Amino acid sequence: MAARARSGPPRRALTACAPGAGRPAGPRRPAGTVSLERALSKLGMASRSDARSLILAGRVAVDGRVVRDPGTAIVPERARIAIDGEAREAAAALTVLLHKPRGVVTTRRDPEGRPTAYELVRDAGAHLQAIGRLDLASSGLLLFTTDTRLSDALLDPANAVPRVYVVTVRGSVDDTSLGTLSRGITIDGAPVTPRRVTLRKRSGRETHLLVELVEGRNREIRRLFAAIGHDVTRLLRVSFGGVELGTLPPGRWRPLTYDELRTLRGEVESR
Repeated sequence: MAARARSGPPRRALTACAPGAGRPAGPRRPAGTVSLERALSKLGMASRSDARSLILAGRVAVDGRVVRDPGTAIVPERARIAIDGEAREAAAALTVLLHKPRGVVTTRRDPEGRPTAYELVRDAGAHLQAIGRLDLASSGLLLFTTDTRLSDALLDPANAVPRVYVVTVRGSVDDTSLGTLSRGITIDGAPVTPRRVTLRKRSGRETHLLVELVEGRNREIRRLFAAIGHDVTRLLRVSFGGVELGTLPPGRWRPLTYDELRTLRGEVESR
């Protein structure tokens, strides 16, 4: 893929995205360290809840010493970790692409019993987390990964990672409204400006468009079109960070290729 010229402030490098960015601040730890329970989860050795139980039971050793405090600060890439006396190696990072169908929620569990995206990627591997989300009525490309630094970097607004959507709305969106969209609309006090709005087809009944955004705010596209008087009837994400949905059927997943991972990382690394 050819390099693209970019404008605006420089992007943050992937390595500069601290785990847990955007979450409430916890106890201060030395730079480059995380809690032992989080390290076990990040390295794919145990789920977060299982990790805590293992540590409290005295079954985890770090650099040859049993550690019983889940909050103990370690450097995951350097620590020698053993569980029940058996040395453990970090699991290789895994990133997969799911074609999320409509009617599926992007949560691990749903109190209303609706199907979840996590159920659809259950066989892909343990400890996957969704990179952002698609709402119940939206479909299309949804990435999952065990690489939390990659996830944090892709979701960081400062990195302006592009998302492309095929959008169908009720009624005919006239040229004046298209111009309003392209110039940006204020939502909740903040301007939202699509990088690109392309008209694909227009009739009195409905309009088909291609919309590219560089943020993933809640129901952002639906609210953009509501602001110009049009309801979204279909919303399909077809690209994220240069990775394409392609012909993958709804409800199916596949691992990313080496080239696709390189493309994703290229979106968040310094240029």
